[in-house]
This record gives sequence, structure tokens and C-alpha cells, in this order.
Amino acid sequence: MKVGRNQIVTLEQFILDQERDFPYATGQLSKIIRDIVLACRIINREVNKAGLVDILGLTGDVNVQGEEVQKLDIFAHEQLVDALFKGGMVCVVGSEEQEDFLFNEGCEGKYIVLMDPLDGSSNIDVNVSIGTIFSIYRRRDYDADEVLKTDLLQRGSEQIAAGYVLYGSSTMLVYTTGNGVNGFTLDPSIGEFLLSHRNIRFPEQCHTYSVNEGHYRTFFEGTKQYLRHIKRDAKEPYSSRYIGSLVADFHRNLLKGGIFMYPGTTEKPEGKLRLTFEANSMAFIAEQAGGAASDGRKRILDILPKHLHQRTPLFVGNKEEVRKLEWYIKKYGNRAKYMADLKEDKAPPLANNSK
Repeated sequence: MKVGRNQIVTLEQFILDQERDFPYATGQLSKIIRDIVLACRIINREVNKAGLVDILGLTGDVNVQGEEVQKLDIFAHEQLVDALFKGGMVCVVGSEEQEDFLFNEGCEGKYIVLMDPLDGSSNIDVNVSIGTIFSIYRRRDYDADEVLKTDLLQRGSEQIAAGYVLYGSSTMLVYTTGNGVNGFTLDPSIGEFLLSHRNIRFPEQCHTYSVNEGHYRTFFEGTKQYLRHIKRDAKEPYSSRYIGSLVADFHRNLLKGGIFMYPGTTEKPEGKLRLTFEANSMAFIAEQAGGAASDGRKRILDILPKHLHQRTPLFVGNKEEVRKLEWYIKKYGNRAKYMADLKEDKAPPLANNSK
């Protein structure tokens, strides 16, 4: 899409222009994105006045993850499901707030949406940025009368779109349909998302890392060695920036350059983040922006989910930093070789040599 540098482009205009570039586009995917955005506008309204209405605090329930449910979690979930099912294009929704898939009875839609309706909701009462994360998949067999199991659990590489909405000092939509990443900022005066960040790419230089170092003692040695390297051995010092909301941490690193880490630990080897609701979406966006995403050993988008709420370690951000971290994890995995290299005082590979 070609637009003048100072030309104002709304999300609606951007979507229509993209459809013109693809003569076989049916407009169904675009409608799903518009339905998500409509729900997120309503969620944004409630987030902005959360301290003024009875929507803050816990419901008293516990979700399938064993976490206490916030009132705003449920509100966001209901708004998104309602908008997607009424839109008629989505036959199945998977949500972090539900144990199983939700089926849109009688719907002949060919799309499946997986989502975290309100990421970082535990930060609502302290006014920290939170967000909505989503992934969109096509059904594999359009002609099948019923949704098949193979439709429901697909690799992240099969996503046709992914994005997030960040509710912060400004409200932003960042999404990709596999043709680059673009960001839109909500102008509250006209109620429209306007194109504000064209063709977002991770900066080449990375000197920021985001991780909860309070769990350092439980990290596996490969992760510890990487952290020691960037603190002690790197030519230029790295800055630590950790907000505690995946959307907010990822967004900062996407624009400023950095790596986000939520590793597996001795207490939780499988990690904490959900593959289908969080990791796949961020991985798709990261790769489209020139970055990378890994569980420490393999590409996130290559993992075939075994169940809806599967967890995974996540390392996502600048490609060179992710590859460097993988090198440390792989190196320590072979302890004998690792110890031999330490005796020989071998340095880790330079970032620009990491493949």
C-alpha cells in the first residue's frame, strides 16, 4: 500500500487498500479484524474508566490455569466472543478464560480465533498497560460438515493473521496478515484507529532484555549463562526493562529493540505462557518484523499443540539475541562439551555470526 508520508489513513482504508492488492480476497478476514477491533474499543472504554465503576477486582472464581479471575477478564472475553460470533465468519473461538473451545452453533464460517482477552489483567488496579492478544486460523477442510480436531490445534506457522491491542497511554492495534507488521493508534476524538507505525521492524541494535529476574535461582543454566554474558561480557551494557504484561514488554522491545524472556524453570520446566493464546501470536508478529521466537531449542511456530492450554517457554525479540540465547541453551545441554570449552576459554559466537 502506497500512501503519502503525511496522509492520514484509517484502519478501514488500510484494510480496503490491502484487499485491492489481492484480487482473490473475499473480505472475510478483514471483517474478522474489524469485529475484533469493535470489541476492543468497548474493552478500551471500560479499561479507561475501570477505577470509576464496579469492574475492578476479583470475581472470586479461578480459571482453568488456576489463576484468580478479574472482573475485566470476563468482560473482555464476553465482548470478543459476542462480536466474533455475531460477525458470522468465525465458527470456533478458543479463549484463555475457557477450558474448552466455544462453537458458534449453526455458523458456516471458515475461521477459528484463539485469544487472550486481557493479557496482564493483574496489573489493572495499578494502572499498568494491558492488552488483548489474538490469532486467526482457517479451517483446513472447508467442505467438511463439522469442525475437525485437526482444525482446532494447528501449528503457529499456519496462522493467517495475528495481533494485539495495547491499552496504555494511547490505545494501539498492531497486527499482521503475513505481509509485514503495521500499527494503528486510536484517535479518541473521532473514534478511529489511524495508521501510525508503517512496516514495523525490530531495530538492528539490541541492548535491552525483559525478564523477571526474581526467579533467577530457578532458571536453567543456559538461561543463567546468557544473562551473565549480557551483564558481564557484552561490549556495551544491556538495560533491564520488565513491565510484567507480555503485550507491554513485547511492544516496547518491538519498537526500541530487545528480547523478552519467560523461560522454563526447575519448578515449571514447561514455562508459564500459553502456546496457543500468547506465544504463537507474538512469534508470528516477531518474525514478520524481522525478529525471532523460540522455546530455547526450536522455533515457536513449528510446535504442534497437544491441547488448548499448553504452556511453553518463550524467548522473542531481535533475531540475533534469540539465536545467541539458543546457543547458550544448546551449549549447556551438552555438559561435557560446555565444561571443555570453559577450560579453553572459548567465547560465544558473535551475534552477527549466529544463524
